[in-house]
Amino acid sequence: MATENKNLSVYDKSIIPSAKKLRFGIVVSEWNNNITEALYNGAFDTLIDCGAQAENILRWNVPGSFELVFGSKKMLTTHEVDAVIAIGSVVRGETSHFDYVCGATAQGIKDLNVQYNTPVIFCVLTDDFLQQSIDRSGGKHGNKGTEAAIAAIQMAVLGSEVKA
Repeated sequence: MATENKNLSVYDKSIIPSAKKLRFGIVVSEWNNNITEALYNGAFDTLIDCGAQAENILRWNVPGSFELVFGSKKMLTTHEVDAVIAIGSVVRGETSHFDYVCGATAQGIKDLNVQYNTPVIFCVLTDDFLQQSIDRSGGKHGNKGTEAAIAAIQMAVLGSEVKA
């Protein structure tokens, strides 16, 4: 496994562009909220640490990970943001529901990245067991929300360079 010994919260701030002038949308699934809140906190704290202003970070909640696509699309079309972070957590159960939700969510977020000129960052944990989600949302592997925030900053800056 690629992240077996990697702490997702480690980043070198000296090589991350400043987020001071950037605006971010964060769409958060309420399903598995103990995990998604931890991911949100990791993303928010990292954006602030990298210079983002709290008033330039807009948060919306949606019921579940499947709804992240619509929430992200609505954020893109109604607010001037430089990047959107879609935060969710899907834990495998006893049915194929997991496969449908994960596949549709990943495909939908990919489609938003193709259709719009504003990046949407995929921060959806798709784990087999709850402990894996805990480990990646502030546990022994750090916080995937932190990694998503760094990606959002980097892609927002890339997006602004492309638009210029």
